[in-house]
Amino acid sequence: MSSSTLERFVSRARRAVNLPDAVNVLVTNSRELRSLNRRFRGEDKPTDVLSFPALPAEQRPMKRIAGELAISADIARENANRLGHTPAEEIKILVLHGILHLAGFDHEQDEGEMARKENQLRLQLKLATGLIERTRAQDRQPLNRKSHPNLPFHAKRKTA
Repeated sequence: MSSSTLERFVSRARRAVNLPDAVNVLVTNSRELRSLNRRFRGEDKPTDVLSFPALPAEQRPMKRIAGELAISADIARENANRLGHTPAEEIKILVLHGILHLAGFDHEQDEGEMARKENQLRLQLKLATGLIERTRAQDRQPLNRKSHPNLPFHAKRKTA
């Protein structure tokens, strides 16, 4: 996926979620995601997407940044091959999931609110099955970090 295509999708997803601030996206390899996961979550394993929210608006510099996403191109490619769509489509699915986290949604604690919103938006944005939806369909169980350690998550900002 070209950087301009990714940038256009990020803008569309931000508008759909009603997130006015900018989002920076890093698409990298699983080794880097593993390093970020270890540093910010204490988990020594790669994951598909990490969301890093910006400081609260009143503590931010002049720039209007909602936060940053880090996405593993390796895992996106593996998931795309397994699910029968393109890696570009998978990256868009991961971006949407991460943007929802930056907008304040948390599938680990919201009793399905994020899953419903992700499903609605993926239909609106013409995306394949969303991350939460396909995990639940595969497992037919409630989601939790202990039984699903590789789920994407909302990384907490590390404080000094």
